[in-house]
Amino acid sequence: MQHPEDRAAAENPVPPEAAELHGPVGPVDASVVPRFAGIATFARLPRLDEVERADVAIAGVPFDSGVSYRPGARFGPAHVREASRLLRPYNPAQDVFPFGTQQVADAGDIVANPFDIATAVSEIEAGARQLRDRADRLVVIGGDHTIALPLLRAVHAEHGPVAVLHFDAHLDTWDTYFGAPTTHGTPFRRASEEGLIDLTASMHVGIRGPLYAKSDLEDDARLGFAIVTSEFIEEHGIPAAIARIRARVGDRPLYVSIDIDVLDPAHAPGTGTPEAGGLTSRELLRMLRSLVDLRIVGADVVEVSPAYDHAQLTAVAASHVVYELLSAMAPRSEASVPTSKEKP
Repeated sequence: MQHPEDRAAAENPVPPEAAELHGPVGPVDASVVPRFAGIATFARLPRLDEVERADVAIAGVPFDSGVSYRPGARFGPAHVREASRLLRPYNPAQDVFPFGTQQVADAGDIVANPFDIATAVSEIEAGARQLRDRADRLVVIGGDHTIALPLLRAVHAEHGPVAVLHFDAHLDTWDTYFGAPTTHGTPFRRASEEGLIDLTASMHVGIRGPLYAKSDLEDDARLGFAIVTSEFIEEHGIPAAIARIRARVGDRPLYVSIDIDVLDPAHAPGTGTPEAGGLTSRELLRMLRSLVDLRIVGADVVEVSPAYDHAQLTAVAASHVVYELLSAMAPRSEASVPTSKEKP
């Protein structure tokens, strides 16, 4: 069993009380503690209670009572954390140390009632607000996409209406399912109706597959969303998609919401509502890297359902999605870039 003092030594050679002077506490050193050992916090980062404060807190929301098809996303946070063990401190694609230029910590899970959606939504919002007392921004691992609504409410309380950049196979702006107004297919309709989003700066990316009616697209536009479809990306390429995203979002405060089913089932089979013809992992990661200089105020990665995953394909993709988001959120400060000692 690894003792707390051993963990601290593996993460950072300075004592905890001096960490503020010497920079953020990073992941456990894989040359000291093997990657397959120890508790699986995200990327083997410290827990939030092990640091004074975090620039970014990673939280799980193990809730999937809002799904309309395959369940299991309640097990997503643990599955993604387990798959994140192989992430390393330096991101060469963005030329940044995401855990060295900012303090990132794992805040554990926000507990939500699995039997009552309305109660769960209130608990998730309260939990997100409470975590904001210890962290400047949150990146949340779901759970199903229902959780985006309470997270946007918490973000709105601080930033007002935000641009929403939503990567998904589906619009998630439908009205109700079986008369229920809050499900994983309705969060952005409710968010728009509540004035949580900037109607001039929000966008879906990766939309594809059949709809209930052509009016779904008309409703979606009225609710404030532009769309970059998978077909547009195939025809015009990633640079054109990035240009559209950046032109739409501009300099507004940005919330990024990523349903892992934006990826093709070949890259992410472990999800509840898979659709053929999606993005590759490489395409999604490249688009996330383009967000580096935008004002990201929060994010979620949702709908990872381990029961349908194979060889951790979906969880590995999701862990890298979170890593690229954290990298895009990291300040670019040469003075705070550490020297990595981690081994492959």
